[in-house]
Amino acid sequence: MRDAGGFTLWDLLCTLLIASIVLGLGVPSIRTFLLDSRRTADVNAFVLAVQLARNEAAKRGRSVAVCASADGLRCTSPRVRYDAGWIVFVNEDNVRPPQRSAAEPLLYVHDPEITGTIVANRDAFEFWPFHQQRSTNGTAVFCDARGSSAARAVIVSYTGRPRVDSVGPGGEALRCAGLP
Repeated sequence: MRDAGGFTLWDLLCTLLIASIVLGLGVPSIRTFLLDSRRTADVNAFVLAVQLARNEAAKRGRSVAVCASADGLRCTSPRVRYDAGWIVFVNEDNVRPPQRSAAEPLLYVHDPEITGTIVANRDAFEFWPFHQQRSTNGTAVFCDARGSSAARAVIVSYTGRPRVDSVGPGGEALRCAGLP
């Protein structure tokens, strides 16, 4: 009689053991990859918003603002954090603090992907044409489920140039609102 080709119970158990080890090692790195990707996408979107506002202020000769927005149409109250989203608009009526009216051009809207918090020390970042030499400086801190150890900050200088760092403007550790 001929041996039937197939797998034994021992072969199956060894294969399952190896597969579970490989999967066990891979899942945490996939989670880290996803968290890093979401945080990086939102940090880059905020840097884009700041650069767009700065360039549009120079191009249009008008004030351009970046502010937190829950609905993507107007700035929300200071109690709403940037993790609700943000908008970039031309502040044609020069209202202080910047508030978008329906007639003002909306240049950019972003709804964050991050599962965590985005907190800034400014309600709005406002940029002026170069000849007026003033902009709002400040810091926005992006935190995910990993807390302060994986936080990133977008630091906007007095000239309106953004930079990304893993520490605050003075070299201090970043703190996440409501996260470890």
